Amino acid sequence: MAVSVLTLIAADAKADAQPWVDEAARALDRLGAQLGAADWLAARRAVDIPFEGLDPDQAEAAVRASLKLGFDGPPVDALAQPAADRRKRLLLSDMEATVIANEMLVEIAKFAGIEKPIAEITRRTMNGELDFAAALRERVALLRGKPTTLLDQAAQRIRIAAGAKAMVATMRKHGALTVLVSGGFTVFAHPVAERLGFDRAFANRLVTENGAIAGVAEPVLNRDSKLATLTQTAAERGLKLVDTLAIGDGANDLPMIGAAGLGIAFHSHPNVAPRARHRIDHADLTAALFAQGYRQDEIVGD
Repeated sequence: MAVSVLTLIAADAKADAQPWVDEAARALDRLGAQLGAADWLAARRAVDIPFEGLDPDQAEAAVRASLKLGFDGPPVDALAQPAADRRKRLLLSDMEATVIANEMLVEIAKFAGIEKPIAEITRRTMNGELDFAAALRERVALLRGKPTTLLDQAAQRIRIAAGAKAMVATMRKHGALTVLVSGGFTVFAHPVAERLGFDRAFANRLVTENGAIAGVAEPVLNRDSKLATLTQTAAERGLKLVDTLAIGDGANDLPMIGAAGLGIAFHSHPNVAPRARHRIDHADLTAALFAQGYRQDEIVGD
């Protein structure tokens, strides 16, 4: 069986990951894995544990169970994967609640005075309880007739997620194509993509008429569109899916997360995280770099 690697990533540099390393090693040893020496990618914070003789999915499950990892567990994340082809050459990232901390329809709704209903529809949609396209049309319909000045006000509230710029810059420096693919709107996605340095950006387009919000252009960019963007861009670049990384937080991200060589549910919703092969519940977006084997001194701008 090929060499695999378990990566443990503490939520922040203040945590000492060593106790979790010791417990993870014991969990792997109990299943008969042959362990290599721990390799620290970032002092105290991120570490690789090489192993053989155990399927990576089983290894990750065993460590998660042993450390009691999860939303309410200790502030550490664990990902296990084959050691080969770890560094990805194509990144597809969701925008809202991933590389930015906001849900932009909720931000618009705050200024429109209808935050509660739109926030609830958004929560249920990202949790996979509602059809994405139908829910998007419903939320935009609630904003119909509201002035487009709300878009400018909402844009002022955008907060870039910790580690987002470093993730994009580091992968680009090492030759990866970076793509922002959002179920949100181009009016926000294009400036965010430019700010973070993404090579490309795809999103839905809001329709406006006479200075007011009128609807959303069809067809709606949804979960199938995100998956198609991943597969088509990989084919265009001559890449296998094993060479790709997809990351997002919502149910509409699951198809691309499932298809990518490294697919990560990032600080995701309760119905989403258990359905993804890998998840990051605590660390920031530099965790996606440590998962690829980048060392602290290779990370750009962290």
